[in-house]
Amino acid sequence: MKLALLVKQLPNEVMQCQLCPNFCTIEQDQLGKCNARKNIKSKIYSLTYAKLVAINVDPIEKKPLYHFLPGSKTLSIGTAGCNLHCKWCQNWRISQRAPEGELELSPQEVVDSALRMNCESIAYTYTEPTIFYEYVLNVAKLAHKNKLKNILVTNGYINPAPLKKLIKYIDAANVDIKSMSDEFYKKYCSARLQPVLDTAEYLNKKIHLEITNLLIPTLNDKLAQIKKLAQFVKELDPEIPLHFSAYYPSYKLKIPATPAETVKRARKIALAEGLKHVFTGNIRDIEGSHSYCSACSEVVIERSGYSVKNFLKKGKCECGEEISGEC
Repeated sequence: MKLALLVKQLPNEVMQCQLCPNFCTIEQDQLGKCNARKNIKSKIYSLTYAKLVAINVDPIEKKPLYHFLPGSKTLSIGTAGCNLHCKWCQNWRISQRAPEGELELSPQEVVDSALRMNCESIAYTYTEPTIFYEYVLNVAKLAHKNKLKNILVTNGYINPAPLKKLIKYIDAANVDIKSMSDEFYKKYCSARLQPVLDTAEYLNKKIHLEITNLLIPTLNDKLAQIKKLAQFVKELDPEIPLHFSAYYPSYKLKIPATPAETVKRARKIALAEGLKHVFTGNIRDIEGSHSYCSACSEVVIERSGYSVKNFLKKGKCECGEEISGEC
């Protein structure tokens, strides 16, 4: 356990967690909504600190990040718990439970593992990194000292103060914007939309940002929703890579899987709205896998599964056009 940061004392030995917009008020011996923070004798402890449920070497494209160190390896780590409760969660067996019996690795051991496995970065992923915030912060500091990059794969549900404290050690992020409907967030995720949009806007000003949207039939795949998301991303920066992914039934949601054509259609809509780099995921789609030069339309990064051919030279196409990110 680790004493938690960003905590407020309330009357009657009740503590309030200030980490995310849930603002959980946690009574003695109780857990927050994320199952990862507990009130023990009027102090909040992070139960996830240095306790991993998953650690793997992944291609960075799996995060997904397509315009950040393409073709490189990242050490992916995650702990139990999550501050959202999405009804289709693919990782619900680890995200929707409290920590128990995990592999314990100190921040130094994580960094040493990344270096030993020739990774260029560490990705905080699988579950929501916000809920193992103290661990991310300490690992990320050590990673930077060892010239490793840090990546957040996040739902974006974090308060501004902790995000500002963390961001100086983070180099790239993929934010999962689940829908452009606040009602959707309330009904299916037990959360709100605006904090996620605020996080995406802030991250875009500070680091390399990519955005993912999982398309769920009948729930968030309508034309108006896709256009609204594309317009939001364009307002931030039309160069931001946007990933549309196909949903598959999982956890509490049994709606049939997303047809491939729905994902391809979403990509075309976003491109028509003015985005430069839009990709498809969880389906077989060659056209939606590659990166194209926005000036001459040539393929500049070719992908087949997780096999990558990067034709850029110092981040530029042969025509001279510069591609956003660290390519």
